[in-house]
Amino acid sequence: MRPVFATDPRRAMAPTLLLVAALALGACQSRNAGLETDPMATGSTSPAGPLAGTGGQPATGSFRRTELLAQQFSADPSNVKVGLDYAKNLEEMGQTDQQVSVLKSVAVAHPNDGALQAQLGKQLLKMGRVGESIAMLERSAAQPGADWKTLSALGTAYDQQGNYQQARAKYQAALALKPNQLSVENNLGMSYAMEGKLPDAEKILRAASAQPGADAEPRVRQNLALVVGLQG
Repeated sequence: MRPVFATDPRRAMAPTLLLVAALALGACQSRNAGLETDPMATGSTSPAGPLAGTGGQPATGSFRRTELLAQQFSADPSNVKVGLDYAKNLEEMGQTDQQVSVLKSVAVAHPNDGALQAQLGKQLLKMGRVGESIAMLERSAAQPGADWKTLSALGTAYDQQGNYQQARAKYQAALALKPNQLSVENNLGMSYAMEGKLPDAEKILRAASAQPGADAEPRVRQNLALVVGLQG
């Protein structure tokens, strides 16, 4: 059945499908939205050491390291390197709520550190705490030297709220800093698609897929095919 984008309640089917694709948004929209593995990330600190153990369980060394970092962080909660190392280790152990608490403590101690605000905002976004994420990412974006990845993350957050115009403004700002960035152009196109503006989405995704290097960003062509298919 062809999707309908009017008052028909079935119109929700297409945005749902598109949202699934959009959550891959330029790799930012991988489940790691906000850390080193993600193009919208500001990066993380030194690795926390080996974590893989037998049976898929974390290695004992990671627990020892976590305990050590917890002691160091407790002694000096304003230490950025210790705090980020501790937060990274907690994330790799699946302790995301505690990770956010640590990141918040460090960010409060350094209110003018835009990179810290961005990392916290991206982690909150990854956890689905979109409103909190936007507050932190907007604070980071207001700092001098805000990067395109932070702006792209903001676009993602606004898209998740259904605030598509605001999202696209952030993507455009990101592209002003990083022209022709395929992950951001993919996000921009999918933002139009999620709003039901499929011809606009197709135009953007088609232009992105024609760029040199587009083969390295397969989501662009996959999403283009999806958008074209949804138009029948």
